[in-house]
Order: sequence, then structure tokens, then C-alpha cells
Amino acid sequence: MEGVSNLLLSLLLLLTVSSITTTTTTTALPDKTGSGQINSNSVLVALLDSHYTELAELVEKALLLQTLEEAVGQHNITIFAPRNEALERNLDPEFKSFLLQPKNLKSLQTLLMSHILPKRLTSTHLSATHRSLSDDHLHFTSGKVNSAVITRPDDVTRPDGVIHGIERLLIPRSVQEDFNRRRNLRSISAVLPEGAPEVDPRTHRLRKKPAPVPAGAPPVLPIHDAMSPGPSLAPAPAPGPGGPRHHFDGEAQVKDFIHTLLHYGGYNEMADILVNLTSLATEMGRLVSEGYVLTVLAPNDEAMAKLTTDQLSEPGAPEQIMYYHIIPEYQTEESMYNSVRRFGKIRYDSLRFPHKVEAQEADGSVKFGHGDGSAYLFDPDIYTDGRISVQGIDGVLFPEEETPVDKKSAGPVVKKTAKPRRGKLMEVACRMFGSQFHTCQ
Repeated sequence: MEGVSNLLLSLLLLLTVSSITTTTTTTALPDKTGSGQINSNSVLVALLDSHYTELAELVEKALLLQTLEEAVGQHNITIFAPRNEALERNLDPEFKSFLLQPKNLKSLQTLLMSHILPKRLTSTHLSATHRSLSDDHLHFTSGKVNSAVITRPDDVTRPDGVIHGIERLLIPRSVQEDFNRRRNLRSISAVLPEGAPEVDPRTHRLRKKPAPVPAGAPPVLPIHDAMSPGPSLAPAPAPGPGGPRHHFDGEAQVKDFIHTLLHYGGYNEMADILVNLTSLATEMGRLVSEGYVLTVLAPNDEAMAKLTTDQLSEPGAPEQIMYYHIIPEYQTEESMYNSVRRFGKIRYDSLRFPHKVEAQEADGSVKFGHGDGSAYLFDPDIYTDGRISVQGIDGVLFPEEETPVDKKSAGPVVKKTAKPRRGKLMEVACRMFGSQFHTCQ
């Protein structure tokens, strides 16, 4: 047992001595293969400093960590690193998107390698011209590298390298040319071929590119051209300040005035026709979004109850009735009353083209229509928001129909024969000589 113990002790001592010898040899020999042992004091680890994390992420996405480890293992390096703000805010988003595309990996690697020199250059040695790892030349003149200001010289100093902070990214000519070439190809491929000129079906004229319309400007087309062609067709788009951005939220405004009608009371039938029986609420919202203004003469429930089935059963009849109650102007009780007091009778355009709504003063109020089909302003200013005005009336208005002209009873047709007309000299001769001449008879 004593011999076995001695043998085990001898083996342990031998293994310990051999491990120490191997460690000493490994430490003494320099690494010539370029594998590079990176420690926490390396200049590559310093890239993860808060000032340069964006650049470190680009190095990782460019798959350059192994290449830089080998470069650090062979010699010192100098890195010119733009701050995070230069890459986040000051870099063209289109160019950054170009760099991050997988097919442009070579351009990203060239860009990043152009910021690294295979030698150690402190701030006192930043002069002349040096070749980068991407084989591009960096020119140093009075605190600048390739026209980029060195804002933080010797910002990070490590045994294997140094980092200088610069104001912006250095872009090699080859990368810039590659970006321009790909951008030009993309813009060319995105151009659609120009065909025959388009004709606007509403105006029957060649459609031109619309000029930019500022917010709040009046619409380009008359409201009758912007309206839907019929109840069964989709609303026609009207160029105006609404557009895709909708400077005026017409749908919300129409919904608001319909809710006001319901809460006000006595106008439920009008709201029901606008929302359920027709698509007028949607079309009114679109028109207001396009910049048009509307005044709605809303008949109350008592007036709507007098409508007969025949008046509502014909196709499109509810729409035509409501169109006649919508005026493409913004009018309030005060403006209408002042107009009729000053001018007597006023004829307002309606959406039921070409019929007009006649208004006049009567009994200290405004009276619309004529004869038995007239209505008075009953509930003024139910809703006014600057784009839509709702005025309550106590009757349903109908346009004045053209009265047919009664033809007189046809009697016997008498054919008149026109006598030949004689001249002045002939008449004088006939009076002087009587009827001696044949022409005087």
C-alpha cells in the first residue's frame, strides 16, 4: 500500500510540473496565427462604449468581428468612430436602409473597414495619408479626416489600439457609387409607362395633374360635379383640401349633427332617412371632407308623417326629396333672415340640380317654398359648426313643377292668302286713274 501511495504522489507531481511548463511555453510564445485572444481591455470591447454602440452593431451585422480579432492579434489598430447621434439622426434613412440589406453586405463591410487603420495613430500623429483596412486612403489635415472633423481625439486608448471620435460617417467613393447605381435602377424600374391621356368623365376634359391644394382652400370642382352620380353608384372622388389627409373630418361632423338631431327631439324621421333609407349621410361626410359646406333644411317628424307612400315608393324618391332640402352654402338663421329682409325673395341652389329653394320673409320669420307646399323656419340653428348648418322647418318642400300650357281647342283651319303688296307710286296711280289698270283691281 505504501508503494502505491508513493506512485500516485509521483504521478500527481509529474502532471503538475508538465501543466506549468505548458502554460509557461504558451504564454511566452507570441501568437503568429492571428487568432488573437481578446480580453476585456481590448479596443474592440471599447467599441461597446455608450458613444459608439451604433457602430458596434453595424460591425456585428457586417460579420467583421472575426476579421477585426485577427487584425488586433497581428498589430495595433486605430478606429475612427462616429457617435451614435451621427448614425441615428444625421444619416440618410435611405442610405442606411441600403447598407442593412443582405445583398449589400460587401458595401457595408467596405464602409466599416475604411474607418480602421492597421496601425496605432494617436492625436499627435494624425497627419499625411494612411491606407485603411479597406485599401482606401484617409487624408488628415488640420484636425480632419477626409473632411470629417475629429471631435474627440484619443477618446479611448487601449494597449492594442486607439479610438478617435468623428462627427460623421466616412463614405468611400465605391460605396457611394454603388448606392447611386442601385437607387437609379430602382427609380427607373418604378416609373410606369405613360399611355393615352385620361379623360375626366365628369368634365369631359383631359385630366391634368392636380396642383397642390393648401389646407382650408375651397374645393376645385363645383359641388354638383363632386356629388355621386346616382343612389346606386359609388360617390365620385372630388379633388379638394380633404384628400387622403382629410383636413376636414366630414364623417365625424355628419355623425355629430345626426346625434344632435336625435337628442334635440322631433327629427327622428329625418335622421332615419339620412342613415338607413339612403346613403346620404356617407355622401355628405365625403363632401364636407372635401371642403364643401352644407345647410340642411330638416323637416320635423310631423311634416315627414304627411308624406304618402306614393311619394316615397319610387326608386330614388327619398334621395331626391332630401337633395332638395340641402343647400350648398353655409347659412344660419341670422344670415337668411337678413337676406330676405333686404332683398325680398331669395333663391338658394339645392343639391337637386337645377331646382332652387325660394325663401322670403313672412310673419317675422323665413318662409321657404310657395303656396300650399311652403314651410316656415321652425327650429333655427339646431346645429352649426362652421361646415354644416341644420335649420328645422315645419314642412316638406317640393320643387315647383312646370305647369303644362293648355292648348286651345282646334277650330277649322282658315287659310289666308296674302295680297300682293303694292308700292307707293302704284297706290297713287290707282287713286288718280281709278281701276283702269289690272293691278289696281
